[in-house]
Amino acid sequence: MPTTSTTEINQLLSPDRIRIGLPGSSKSEIINGLVDVLAGHPSIDSIETVRRAIFAREQMMSTGVGKGLGLPHAKTDAAQETIAAFATTKNPVDFGAIDDEPVHLLLLLVGPEADKSHHIKILGRISRLVSRDDLRTDLRNAASSEDVLRLLKNGEDALRR
Repeated sequence: MPTTSTTEINQLLSPDRIRIGLPGSSKSEIINGLVDVLAGHPSIDSIETVRRAIFAREQMMSTGVGKGLGLPHAKTDAAQETIAAFATTKNPVDFGAIDDEPVHLLLLLVGPEADKSHHIKILGRISRLVSRDDLRTDLRNAASSEDVLRLLKNGEDALRR
């Protein structure tokens, strides 16, 4: 069932889908590590199908959107609903970003083919959210999954003001 269009980023995440200091020195290692976070989630029918969809999307064009943010994402019927995983990286990673800056923050988004418009709205929302320098810095310095969720919620509250 498609999710509602009012979903906030922090509602797509839970502490078990957030990694602080995700290890990896390459884009593929980081993406694989983030996809692995979704393994066993009840809304994912096949983690390997999700992985292939994420890498296929990445081959079309890098999801390094700039300012240290990577947004690997895909639409696949292996996902029953839109879900996300978030990570800060242990070390900066070359992601082929549009501004040539290495990535420190990642939000992986996967959802069903039928939920395309919601998927696009969420990607736009996270881009607006992390366009704020202070929030990106705070997220990079977050010590726990709970800190990340709190920072994202506060950031989204600020977007509505």
